[in-house]
Amino acid sequence: MELPFAGFARLHEFLKKLEKDTYPELPTQLHTEITSQQLDSLLAKYPLPPGAAILDVGCGQGPALDIFRERGYRPTGISLNDDDVAACRNKGHQVAKMDQSFLDYPPETFDLIWARHVIEHSIFPHFTLAEFSRVLKMGGIVYLEVPAPETACHHENNQNHYSVLNRGMWVSLLSRSGFQLLEQVNFNFTTGLGPDEYWGFVCRKQD
Repeated sequence: MELPFAGFARLHEFLKKLEKDTYPELPTQLHTEITSQQLDSLLAKYPLPPGAAILDVGCGQGPALDIFRERGYRPTGISLNDDDVAACRNKGHQVAKMDQSFLDYPPETFDLIWARHVIEHSIFPHFTLAEFSRVLKMGGIVYLEVPAPETACHHENNQNHYSVLNRGMWVSLLSRSGFQLLEQVNFNFTTGLGPDEYWGFVCRKQD
């Protein structure tokens, strides 16, 4: 069914309202440690070509961009938060203000998509994953990391978390979007609120 123009206009206005829910992603020790740990593991198991093009979706203030640049890759970041975009650009990174569900890049642009704690901010994650697949090269790798629902931290109640899904749903959506699941990673730790958990999914774009 074709969406009428008025429907697109309402969707656009709704997405603009949601943009106000964003907040700066200041670096934290926990997220910096997980980023470094997972990057080391990922790049050791799935080596990238020299100068590989990498998209850091929801790049925050650039902890992963820093590492990618240090290793000689060509990283690009996107974020909807003005403070984060400015912080990354001040460090010399190539970063655009862009919605993860509407990527302004040609098909098969990137060798790797790095997406830590971003897709739960999408109102339609299946569509968002389809966009990831569109701009990823065939055989390219995507790393998706999400918070588990209904932990002591109750990520489903966060201000701009709209899709805090269970593990099976993420696996299903990745498969439907053209990704082969290579491995899953669990992160279990304790916060001031109690036990918490993140899930990581390493996938390859397949035919």
